[in-house]
Amino acid sequence: MSKDNPRDSARPGSAVVRRMCTVLAVVLTCGSIAWSIDLFRPFGLLFYTEQYLGGMMAIALPLAYLHVPAGKGRAREGPVPWYDAAAAAIGFAAAVYTTIRFPDLVERMAERPLDAMAVGIVIILLITEGVRRTVGTVLTLVVVLFLGFALLGHLVPGVLAGREVSLGQLVLYIAWDPTAILGIGLKIVTTIVIAFVFFGNVLFKSGGSAFFTDISMVLMGRYRGGPAKISIFASSLFGSISGSSVSNVVTTGVITIPLMKRGGYKAHHAGAIEAVASTGGQLMPPIMGAAAFVMAEFLQISYAEVVLAAIIPSVLFYVALFVQADLEAARSHIDRIPEDQIPVAVPILKAGWFFPIPFTVLIGALFWLNYSPEHSALAATAVILVAGVAFGYKGRRLTFRDIFDAVRETGITVISLVMIGGGVGIVIGVLNISGLGFGLTLVLVEFAGGSLLTLLILGAGVCILLGMGMPTLGVYLLLATLVAPSLIEMGIDPIAAHMFILYYGMMSFITPPVCIAAFAAATLSGANPMRTGFAAARFGWLAFVIPFMFVGSTTLLMKGTPVAIVTDLVTALIGTWMVSIGLMGYSAKPLGPTMRIAYGAAGLLLVAPVDAFTGADIGNLAGVLLAIGLGSWEVLSRRARLAG
Repeated sequence: MSKDNPRDSARPGSAVVRRMCTVLAVVLTCGSIAWSIDLFRPFGLLFYTEQYLGGMMAIALPLAYLHVPAGKGRAREGPVPWYDAAAAAIGFAAAVYTTIRFPDLVERMAERPLDAMAVGIVIILLITEGVRRTVGTVLTLVVVLFLGFALLGHLVPGVLAGREVSLGQLVLYIAWDPTAILGIGLKIVTTIVIAFVFFGNVLFKSGGSAFFTDISMVLMGRYRGGPAKISIFASSLFGSISGSSVSNVVTTGVITIPLMKRGGYKAHHAGAIEAVASTGGQLMPPIMGAAAFVMAEFLQISYAEVVLAAIIPSVLFYVALFVQADLEAARSHIDRIPEDQIPVAVPILKAGWFFPIPFTVLIGALFWLNYSPEHSALAATAVILVAGVAFGYKGRRLTFRDIFDAVRETGITVISLVMIGGGVGIVIGVLNISGLGFGLTLVLVEFAGGSLLTLLILGAGVCILLGMGMPTLGVYLLLATLVAPSLIEMGIDPIAAHMFILYYGMMSFITPPVCIAAFAAATLSGANPMRTGFAAARFGWLAFVIPFMFVGSTTLLMKGTPVAIVTDLVTALIGTWMVSIGLMGYSAKPLGPTMRIAYGAAGLLLVAPVDAFTGADIGNLAGVLLAIGLGSWEVLSRRARLAG
């Protein structure tokens, strides 16, 4: 029940439920921090990792059923129905039993103990329903279909046929094996992700989002189309931390979308630019909405390798968006922000001078001190806590209440992510016990007929479809499990395959018909949601193209000789600019259809690295010649206009 609704206090049980949810949320966050800093060991408490994960489930399951209703809405109003209270109590008891009994029962799995079976059934059912409540139907259907396949897969003809698995074998494996629910998905969420969500919340409470917005206005407000450039700059900074396109749209869009509309941008363009900028934050180093750390874990490579691979694609993404926003401003005669609305730089920098420090600590801890991601995030959080309490932003210092709220809100925020971790664990478990993982990879490769391009197109479509409506981390975990192996099987560089699925998974946020980031932005802008979605897909065009390019040539992922990397980067930047001109239909003046096609063709030829495919080098040369011709035409046309 919402505390902002005065009627809530009259509803029996609502205050108690709110307090219980607050306690559970705080314990969930604090439990993660305690495990990350090894706080249990000094007290002589030594646990298996699986016991820790069971304990976190014992907190998250009742929190999900008490906080999130079974019907529509993501926050409960009114008293908890008896069935939700019962589910919360049963989930708590089952997870606690898992935590306590894990060392003993895991050694007796061959005996198929009835208590382990009963607890396993409860946990699987409650996690599946928890996924439905917190995330929606897409991932829930995936989980249910995989469970069904595990039991009936041996009846499926052809290469997709699975091993024959009994119900008892399935339940015990899914619920108790360290490669299923108590596996990598839940572990990453309850360690790395919670640490970074907490970091983002503390940064927000300390005034970080306001500082980013203010500094963006200082840097971009004096240029044409300033409001859109502020949105791009601010959303790219905060979006990398937030881990959610939608939450970033809501956080920064409240300021930037009205600012763009007042500046002259059409409502659907304002919403689209904010949606694309916020989605791009999930692709931008150093944090990438925590996906960078998960990717490193999946690939068993260093975090630094993932960051280096993500730099050039993210730069090109924002260059494309920035150029289009600028051209839209020129075409629509949108000027700079009025001077009296632009903050003065010196007071902003004086008030927020400490905000870069936690990012320096974060990067230094990761790159030079070789701290784990969760330790690095907590170190950065400690810095911002001290700075926020000691200095504050614009006279407002962090209070104990702010810190408590950050802890509580972190626990509430990650409810869905914990459910996703459990749901993905079920999927991974089914892939392992049934053998479906190998069969699925083989089917995708055979369906593509041995054609890499066909497989990439098929994979891109699957990524967009499966990514609809899910948070960033859920999208990546699911796609890394289902789609990436087939791409790697075709000989694609593993990091290129994982970056490919991440990009197309993120594009589900701005691709109609289910483009949740665009829909959230349309709510703020008052524009038609579908019109905003199609505009967002156009503004984010590069993210649909660049994954094919870095699969073809890993120079765009910083893998290659320095000369090749720089050459491909420069041509890609020019190509990005030219395609953006073609899409916008405007350069120094409005362009006709023929010129738009010419600009687009030149740009696409230049975006492709020289060794991306056979004939790409010739295409690059043709693109350079066409770009020179178009540039010369622009110069001559401008001179003619000035002379006339």
